[in-house]
Amino acid sequence: MGDSFPTKTALTLATFAVMVMAPKAVPSLASYQSLDEAKIRAVLDFPARKQEIQIIPMNPIRATKTSAKVLSKAPKIGGLLDPTNELDAFYNTLDQGGVTHILHYGDSPITADLITADARQMFQRQFGDGGIGFMLLAKPWAWYNRRGVEMTSANWIVDIGGLSVIKDGRNGLGAVSFRGKPGSFATWKLRDRKHTSVEIAYLAEPGAGAFAIDADGVEIAATQAASDKVESAYFRADLPEGTSTVSLRVTEGTVRIYGTDFRKQNSGVVYSSLGVNGANVTLLSRAFNAEHLAGQLEHYQPSLVIINYGTNESGFSDFVDTAWGGELKRVLARVRAAVPNTSILLMSPMDRGAKNETGEITTLPALPRLVEMEQRIALEQNVAFFNTFEAMGGEGTMSRWYSSEPRLVGADFIHPMPAGARIVGELLYGALREGFNRHKVENRTANLPVEPKEERRP
Repeated sequence: MGDSFPTKTALTLATFAVMVMAPKAVPSLASYQSLDEAKIRAVLDFPARKQEIQIIPMNPIRATKTSAKVLSKAPKIGGLLDPTNELDAFYNTLDQGGVTHILHYGDSPITADLITADARQMFQRQFGDGGIGFMLLAKPWAWYNRRGVEMTSANWIVDIGGLSVIKDGRNGLGAVSFRGKPGSFATWKLRDRKHTSVEIAYLAEPGAGAFAIDADGVEIAATQAASDKVESAYFRADLPEGTSTVSLRVTEGTVRIYGTDFRKQNSGVVYSSLGVNGANVTLLSRAFNAEHLAGQLEHYQPSLVIINYGTNESGFSDFVDTAWGGELKRVLARVRAAVPNTSILLMSPMDRGAKNETGEITTLPALPRLVEMEQRIALEQNVAFFNTFEAMGGEGTMSRWYSSEPRLVGADFIHPMPAGARIVGELLYGALREGFNRHKVENRTANLPVEPKEERRP
């Protein structure tokens, strides 16, 4: 932190980081303290509903002056606020075809691909399926999951941003790296056999070893990870038609690998879920090496970056009131500098409940303040904002969800069950889809030729 960083804020930030990011168990990679593994196991396998989301037309958002007075009254599309048309670049990519890559950063719910899997499915159904996208090399947590993929691995040393042992801030796009030697391997069984390529992201460095890639048990590519300097590197291999199982194995020395990126074709939506268990906004603002993060973002060429933190922070009022806003602005500055032409969407946390003295489930007091602050920062920084909290029902939602049949949230009143996650995924997709529809209509209308007026004769 720089010399100008306030002492009180720094102390609050440090205390918060210790309380939230430190794991409970002695094995440091077992879990983060904010998540109960037993509660998440029930949400690992969930079917998609067959019906399409119903999009309810709402008033369009139009560009206005970015004054608080005007923006506070700006109309929303299903919880989406975009008065400066920040999402136009994203919408244009969808409209033009090609690859539209969405990066969704968040905390524990999306580590199991909850919310993101449903949004991915709907986007790909509408705009084409570009592939699974980026996923971590292996499971840092037992519940880590990607819909449509079965993962197995062994003999890796895991390093997680925010709990890093290496502490160099170079943990790849997903903030987790894996170090392995001969005997270390990772295997992905793909439900969809139409993927045509796989790309491995790793750290090239002096003295690094080598790894090979197999497709259905046959080696198809191999590379050395050694380099004269320390830098992010990427190794791509074409997959034989119909490949169902892809494996990576270390063949010599030690390698440090980040993850894989499975693609199908040169068009369609790729939606990469980048959740870290127990994470908070400081993962992107502090834990990442800034140059490394910028290089990762530049390589994956996102059309949209979604920043979705706040759940864990909402349990710490002092942090919310003193440091959270500044950390969020730091994140936005980092992302904007790395990918200046990419749309950015701040996505608020869901409701978070807790039992009060009478046993009633109520919303944590700091959460509405956090959401309000996030919206204000989005407007000040000219990025889009999706109010998940309000879109799902506002204060008391988790109480209603816990009492519903079927139950929509777990007993911690934080982590959604599959049906609840589906609702949030639909809300996010529905708002962006409606925004895209209106953007498309407005563009078409603006490009219509203007018929000359007939002159009136006296």
